[in-house]
Amino acid sequence: MSSLLVKSPTTATTAPPTPSPTLAEHVREGLRKTFKTLSSMYFYDDEGSRLFQEIMALPEYYPTRTEYGLLLEHAAAICDALRPATGEPFYLLELGAGDGLKTKILLRHLLDTGAHFTYVPVDISTAALDGLSATLQAELPGLAVEPVVADYADALTLMASRPGRKAVLFLGSNIGNFLPNERQAFLRRLRQPLTSDDRLLIGFDLQKDPRRIRAAYDDTQGITAEFNLNLLRRLNRELAADFDLASWQHYTDYDPLTGAVRSFLVSTKAQTVHLAAISETVEFAAWEMIHTENSYKFTRSLIDALAADAGFTMQGFFTDAQDFFSDVILMPRA
Repeated sequence: MSSLLVKSPTTATTAPPTPSPTLAEHVREGLRKTFKTLSSMYFYDDEGSRLFQEIMALPEYYPTRTEYGLLLEHAAAICDALRPATGEPFYLLELGAGDGLKTKILLRHLLDTGAHFTYVPVDISTAALDGLSATLQAELPGLAVEPVVADYADALTLMASRPGRKAVLFLGSNIGNFLPNERQAFLRRLRQPLTSDDRLLIGFDLQKDPRRIRAAYDDTQGITAEFNLNLLRRLNRELAADFDLASWQHYTDYDPLTGAVRSFLVSTKAQTVHLAAISETVEFAAWEMIHTENSYKFTRSLIDALAADAGFTMQGFFTDAQDFFSDVILMPRA
């Protein structure tokens, strides 16, 4: 399998777009690996965010509706754990806010029960935050909102500057997209700016029937495939690449032993791809893969171990009737 990446001169007569240094760096690094990778953090441009909204409505994709029902059932107990018992104002900061569908359950309950707080949604998609802000203004006019366009690292810096309690939301099992070592590092970094008075609500997709899990990431309508392929469209647009999408396919598998769902883009023929904006040429063999995403599934014992290693104590473990999903409240240890 060919996997070498070599530089080639740009032949375009017009200047290619200037890419984000982070995007350019990550793509160059990922496509130079023996087993090529692209980071799932770049799924969520405006089109990717739109496609993910469609995915969440698919019959196969259980995580969103399951967590939604879980939050409806346990909203009172979860909000009581997030807000200060003294009634003091606090910040509700959400990493990867998206459209806020599930978060609105908590926002409504907090407002209805007289909580004094500011909601700080954080997302890398401007369109997603604009849409969320407009929706919240219409649906919850009394809510104080400070939207922030940022990645998780910038959000962590923001958190450190906020006075009072910080109740941090990381819903949707986004933690499952990290590799195990990255997951631990992320949780430890998340712990650093928090005090023992702060709280973290984090979603975990639990291990279950392997066939149900795999179907959630390879739907019959092909929306998940379009979502994965959109990553190549983004590289074509932002890095002046020439990926021929007709020569790529979506593929996913699930390993019950490790709890890992893995998504790939598969080259259906030997081909050469140019990325003019970063002066790179990549050779792909027929059926060579680009690994684009991990989505790990968890057990309660693993969640306990993750929390303890990162410096948290589990304060609450909420799940649905089928034990498909869990929202866990973690308290930083003093």
